[in-house]
Amino acid sequence: MSKKDIFGDDIEETKDMASFEELFAQSEQGLKTRVSVGDQIRGEILSIGKEESFVSTGTPVDGLIFTKDLMDENKEVKYHVGDMIDVVVISAKGGEIRLAKKGSKNASTDSLEDAFDMELPVTGTVMEAVNGGLRVNIQGKTAFCPISQIDSKFVQDTAEYIGRKFDFLITQMDKRNMVVSRRKLLDLQKAENEGVFMEKRKVGDILEGRITRLEKFGAFVELEAGVEGMVHLSELTWSRVHSPQEVVSAGQTVTVKILKIEDVDGRLKISLSMKQADGDGNPWNSVPAKFPVGTVVNGKVEKKETYGLFVNIAPGITGLLPKSKWRDHVDGAQFENKKRGDEIVVQIDEIKFEDKKISLGVPGAGEDHSWRSHQPTSGSGFGSLGDALKNLNIKPKK
Repeated sequence: MSKKDIFGDDIEETKDMASFEELFAQSEQGLKTRVSVGDQIRGEILSIGKEESFVSTGTPVDGLIFTKDLMDENKEVKYHVGDMIDVVVISAKGGEIRLAKKGSKNASTDSLEDAFDMELPVTGTVMEAVNGGLRVNIQGKTAFCPISQIDSKFVQDTAEYIGRKFDFLITQMDKRNMVVSRRKLLDLQKAENEGVFMEKRKVGDILEGRITRLEKFGAFVELEAGVEGMVHLSELTWSRVHSPQEVVSAGQTVTVKILKIEDVDGRLKISLSMKQADGDGNPWNSVPAKFPVGTVVNGKVEKKETYGLFVNIAPGITGLLPKSKWRDHVDGAQFENKKRGDEIVVQIDEIKFEDKKISLGVPGAGEDHSWRSHQPTSGSGFGSLGDALKNLNIKPKK
């Protein structure tokens, strides 16, 4: 009789247990056995609690992170279970791993050497401006911050930074010198904010933002903390404008539509539109019904060129009054003297809806004035006049 017959299922159960232990051992080979303070980890958010949340660490032990570390400036959690996040190990003892989001204040340390080695932020107070940068007091020690590293924007006047506290990253450190950068920290936070933004936003979304600055070519809009987009001049309004200041101002809250999201040389570029954010707000859709050919309308000269006048007849609707239309007109001089901003009466001559073009004319110019240039024929000197009177159904006196 075989062993299998004697022991029955016991042998099979032992084999199954051995196989399970082998598989478990193999699975653990891909895991780290331990982590150390300062280790930087990209882990998956496993759960989000009211006070604390769990993040995978690549070891058999999951890490704890304060839920407030996952919140934005509005105290709202900006992550979801399953999201990946960059964290730093701030404590690993007693079988517990404590984490903090990379770049957050909770990831700080009292040791400047550790902060430099682990790329953790430190808090410092800007003391004074010096040649090429600023002196910063960090834990009683003096550090130097180059002017190009005090902010993510170009800085000319350093006065607004003097006396204020900021978080910095130590970029260079030896026994005599310490160099810090605030810009590097801001860039890290910006990249993270942009990553979260791209996960939840897409082209076509309508959202609100705040105008941060104006340039000749358009307006920059802050959509979320550290995330900016740009509204080109042509996308501010359906009307033709020459500068953003005609439409918006810094600090103003606006509604925009996302036109394009792209990565350009490692930088997130977001193209926005204000005029397209208003649903079916395209004024051209009402042109055929509102301005049929032959309609006489009041307009305003928007631009004067050698070949004619661009005339705005409604918000977002501009037509061209060619110079050839008024050059030979009896009142042509009044059109010649028109300048930008002047009011003018025009007539709709032609609409090219697909091309969004309107050709304008002078009211009444379509009437028959051919008799003005009619030349007498041979014979009666009154022939031409008589023919004209006949056409007008007026009989000459006998």
